[in-house]
Amino acid sequence: MEEKIKEMIENIRPYLNMDGGDIEYLKYEDNYVYIKLVGACTNCLLQDNTINDGLLTMFQEEIPEIKGVINVPL
Repeated sequence: MEEKIKEMIENIRPYLNMDGGDIEYLKYEDNYVYIKLVGACTNCLLQDNTINDGLLTMFQEEIPEIKGVINVPL
């Protein structure tokens, strides 16, 4: 499961990098993916959209068991 999540994060990373941001995978626990948005994504006003409409949707399409994506702040 973790390898699939890491692979999916690597696929989305270039899109975040284009806007000066990045993403770090922290862990998968209790059907939640824990990440840290860094760079320009740290203070972006669209951070919730990126997490809920982008990452969560993408993860749930491939791994329906995922209940949410949690951004762990610095």
